[in-house]
Amino acid sequence: MGSAQHHVADPGGSASILSAAFAGEHAWCSEKMALSADLPDGVPLPLFFSNGGFKQAIDHYAETCGNSDRRAVVSMWSLYYFSTLSIPYVLARRLAAQELPVAFDGMTIALQENGLPRAFGVPHRGRHAEGGDGEGFEAIGPLLEGHLPDAIRKLTASGISAKLCWNNAAVYLDYVLRLTQQPEGPDLPVFVRGCLPDGGVNPLCGSVRYVEEGGECVARRKICCLRYMLPGVASCGKLCALPSQRNVQ
Repeated sequence: MGSAQHHVADPGGSASILSAAFAGEHAWCSEKMALSADLPDGVPLPLFFSNGGFKQAIDHYAETCGNSDRRAVVSMWSLYYFSTLSIPYVLARRLAAQELPVAFDGMTIALQENGLPRAFGVPHRGRHAEGGDGEGFEAIGPLLEGHLPDAIRKLTASGISAKLCWNNAAVYLDYVLRLTQQPEGPDLPVFVRGCLPDGGVNPLCGSVRYVEEGGECVARRKICCLRYMLPGVASCGKLCALPSQRNVQ
């Protein structure tokens, strides 16, 4: 895309907007990811997950969900976590050639009043990172290597499976990768290839696929996110892995 030629804003500037990519239709991202210094209520992620902050957040959110099945509550909480993390990160990487510092141990998190993730803080503006492999791995590599595995280990301690967590992350990665490129085929390489560029197992493989349905090509999860267990939460429609839930309003 032509916008991928933009350069990172001057790290020495005083502007509070973290990335040049967080503008226009993507301006909302500035409310989801910022410098940690600009997120005064942010808590370091390792501390948040180790000192009871995560449990309190889930307890609080569970109350708003009528104390439904806790696995569904944690799964829905993780959807907010992964979307808030992944979409701004990939937009900055793809549209501003800016690799934000998203190592799990270096970030902070701030919450909404209901306990859901509101925003993430990063320690600095990262580095310039032009170019890539064109398949998506370059855009999400730091997330796959330095953040998602740590976060998912914390989430699985609350009773949901790692495969469910990876699938929850995958739907947003698929969305934002497609938003910033024009894929030639229905399935992106990051969801097809069994191995990562370094030879490791690709935890995203098979988590999102595109199928023909009713004359259109639609995305389909491999594993259900369990949102149907929560009152007042809309179905994810054709994306759902469960046939019985795809047409539920």
